This record gives sequence, structure tokens and C-alpha cells, in this order.
Amino acid sequence: MISMAVGVNDLVHECRVNLVPPTQIRLGIARPRLQSCIRPLPVEEHAQLPVCGERVAAADVGRQRRGQSLALDVGVWDRAPGRLTYLLLVRAFRSLLLPLKAVLLNLVSVAATFGLMVLFWQHGFGSKAIFGIHATGAITFWIPLMVFAFLYGLSMDYEVFITRIREEYDGARSTNAAVIEGIGRTGRLVTSAALILFLAFAALASGPGTDLKVLATGLGFGILLDATIVRSLLVPSLVSLFGRWNWYLPARIAHLLRVQPSHPHPEVERPAVTPVG
Repeated sequence: MISMAVGVNDLVHECRVNLVPPTQIRLGIARPRLQSCIRPLPVEEHAQLPVCGERVAAADVGRQRRGQSLALDVGVWDRAPGRLTYLLLVRAFRSLLLPLKAVLLNLVSVAATFGLMVLFWQHGFGSKAIFGIHATGAITFWIPLMVFAFLYGLSMDYEVFITRIREEYDGARSTNAAVIEGIGRTGRLVTSAALILFLAFAALASGPGTDLKVLATGLGFGILLDATIVRSLLVPSLVSLFGRWNWYLPARIAHLLRVQPSHPHPEVERPAVTPVG
């Protein structure tokens, strides 16, 4: 229900400015033809006019969550999911810095995925060429939430090679040598898993309905970004850059988590083995 305290003319102006352009983009209807259907109605002051439809429902949800959007974003870290993820990774990696890096890079991956979804669907850079669908002008409110939930969980699965790096470092290797060995042992596994998921989401994108296509392509974008740029480039680079700082876990925190404390050992690069013959 929309209050008519400001008058019917203001409602008509609001519909023409905010409702007509997204609708004409989505339906491909000419602007003058659609705007000509909206005329001021002889409704009394303070009357209420019911308005329904998908766009109106999305606008209502957007207005309700407008003041909560920052809390939703910060809640990933400040509330239960982020805190629980960090604590579990601290216990698994026996490090304070590696879990922090993992959580922050997951958020970077999700944010980049949202940006690609906006470019591809909302602004139409590629949606017409691939799916034959014009720019949608907006993304349905529930899709970013679903994409975030899927990608945040899947991104944590790809932290498996950090465990391998930890094992190599505990075997008296240097940080750089542990990174090289860890990627060499787990890189194929991560790449294969990402490829399987991407193909599954590509198949899902062939289904009917624009919202289904938006969801599937968003998940596909996220998987490719996370498994290539983030896991194959950013994570190894940052681990190598931080060096000894990756491996600190004070005794007090280790005691609370019931794991062994961790301190960096002297790093000695092993000489390269030259084949004879």
C-alpha cells in the first residue's frame, strides 16, 4: 500500500521515473507507449492505492533492507559466520594470519562476482550476445544473497592447499618452498573441482527463466575467479610475501583451541638437485 498524502500527481511522477524505465527495458516496450498508460487519477487526498507486481515487491524489500545493507555486509565478519569461520581456520592452520587472509580474500572474491553480475546482466555487457536477453536494469533482490551463501562456502573448500602448505612448512621447508610444493600437489585437484562446478552451473544457466540464469552465471563467475585469480595467484603471493608471519600462534590461544602452539622456524632454502648424466 502506498500512501497518497503527497497527492496522486506525485505517485504518477514516481511511476514514470522509477517504474517505467526498468519495465520498458525488461519487456522491450517503447517508452512513450507505456508512459501514456499512466495518467493522474481522481483520487482524494490521503487515500491509499494498492500496487502489486514483481518490481513493486522488490522495491519494498529494497526499502526495508536499505538501512540494513551495511550491517549485512559487516555481519559476514563481525557476527557469527565470520567469527566461526575464522576460529575454525585458526585451529586448522595453527596460524592467526592465514585465516584472516582467507576470510578477507573470500569477501574480495564475492565482491568481484557481484561486480561481474552487474556488468553482465544489469548493464547488459554480454547477456544479449550469449543468452539473447537485453540488460535487465536490476537484479532480483534474493539472488545476491544466494550467490554469497554458495560462494562463501565453496571458497572455504579451496583452502585445502593451505593445509598442504602448512604440512610442507612443518617438514622443515622454507615458506617459499612450502608454497611451491603445496600448489604443485593440490593445484590439479582445485582446478578440476572448479571446472566441474563451472560446467554444472553452465548447464543450470541453460534453464528457463532470467533469474535462474542470473544465479547460475553469478556462481560460475565466482567459481572461476576464486579458483584462478584468488587461489592460484593472490593466495600463494600473499603467503610468500608474509613469510614468517604466517606461522605464529601464541601459546595462550593454542591452549584455548586445544592445538599445539606455532612459531616460525629458521628458514634454510634447500639447494636445487642437479641431475647427473
